[in-house]
Amino acid sequence: MISTRPCSRKDRTSANELRVSRITTVVLGIVAVMLGIVFEKQNIASFMVSLAFAVAASATFPVLFMSVLWKDCTTRGATIGGFLGLITAVGLTVVSKSVWVDVLGHKEAIFPYTSPALFSMTAGFAGIWLFSVLDKSERARLDREGYEAQKVRSETGRIAAARAR
Repeated sequence: MISTRPCSRKDRTSANELRVSRITTVVLGIVAVMLGIVFEKQNIASFMVSLAFAVAASATFPVLFMSVLWKDCTTRGATIGGFLGLITAVGLTVVSKSVWVDVLGHKEAIFPYTSPALFSMTAGFAGIWLFSVLDKSERARLDREGYEAQKVRSETGRIAAARAR
């Protein structure tokens, strides 16, 4: 969990987690204000919707799809592939017309399409596949061995149903 990383296991308390959450909120608020200033002349609604779909299609969807339906998907492959899809989506969005020309004022966009999802989603899937195939760690072996049990849980909700009783 991101909010507990700065706290070691010994001093992980509610107070420390609250402190980290507050710092994170302030930092994200400052970043949001700075982005608002940079994009003040941009049609933010359509841009943000496009970026949200690109990120969801490039980072979230490949990880969910491959982890549920591919028996050789590993934690390392899913993590690296998800980040690869995310970085590709954001990077291609920055060099597209909506940012590169409209916001940064360059004459021509480096990336000719407004939505990078087709390319960045492919990068996410390829990254998951490549890094899962190359992963020979003990964790990868455990991931592969646990696939069938995870598949049953994901399709039936067996553990969730048992806990609800």
